[in-house]
Amino acid sequence: SAARATESTQAESERERERESHRDRQTGGLSAMVKLTMVVRLRDGLPLCEGLELEKIANMEMYKQQAKSVIKSFAQSKTSAVPPKCTVDSGNYCFHYFNNSGVCYFTLADKMYPKKLAYQYLEELYREFTNLYHSEIESVARPYAFIKFDKFIQKTRKIYLDTRSQRNLTMLNSELNEVQHIMTKNIQEVLGQGEKLENVTRMSSTLSYESRKYQKNAKALSRQALIKKYMPFAIVGGVIFMVFFLRSLFY
Repeated sequence: SAARATESTQAESERERERESHRDRQTGGLSAMVKLTMVVRLRDGLPLCEGLELEKIANMEMYKQQAKSVIKSFAQSKTSAVPPKCTVDSGNYCFHYFNNSGVCYFTLADKMYPKKLAYQYLEELYREFTNLYHSEIESVARPYAFIKFDKFIQKTRKIYLDTRSQRNLTMLNSELNEVQHIMTKNIQEVLGQGEKLENVTRMSSTLSYESRKYQKNAKALSRQALIKKYMPFAIVGGVIFMVFFLRSLFY
C-alpha cells in the first residue's frame, strides 16, 4: 500500500514536470516563476499574508506544510542562529527564505528559476511590507491580517515573471546581491533538525517539570522533618499547659 502510494506520488510529480515543461515551451520559461509566496511572523509562525495561487501544482498542501515546518525550525532556534537568507531544496522546487526584523518572507519557485531574482523579489516585498505595516506586525493576533498585501505580491510577481526581460537580465548580470554564499539545505535535513529541536524542547520541558516537582516534594519532606523533630516538644508543652490550667481551675 505504501509502495503504491509512493509510486502514485512519483507518477503525479512526473506528469507535473511534463505539464510544466510544455508550459515553459509555450511561454518561454515564464511558468518557472514562483508558485507560492507567504509572509510570516517568525516568533510564533503567524501567517500575515499569502500570495493567492495563480496556478495549481501537484502536492501544494505538502509544500505548504514543509514551508511551515522550516519556519517552525527557525522559530525554535536562537535569533542569532536564524540565517538571513536560506534556500531549501524540495523535489522539483526550491524554498527561498528571507528573514528580517522578525518577519520571514518566503517563496516556492521552480529549481530553474534564478536564485538571485528570487531574493530580489523577496527583498522588494520586505521593503514595501515594512513600509506599510512595520508598526502593526508585533501586535496583530489573527492570521492573514494583511491579506490586502497580496495585490502588491501579484504586481511584483509579474515584474519578475520573465527572466529574459531587460530589467531582470540587468539584475542577473549585476554583481550586487550575490547569492553564492547563501545557505542551501535539503528539506529532509531541515525537517530532521526540526524534529531534534522538538525533542530537545520536549526534554527541556520535562526536566523543568521534574525539577519543580522535586522542589515541591523537597519542601514537603522538610516540613514533615520539622514536624517530627518538634512534635514531642509541642506535646509535652501542651500537657504541661493543661496541667497548670486545670490546677488553676480547682485550686
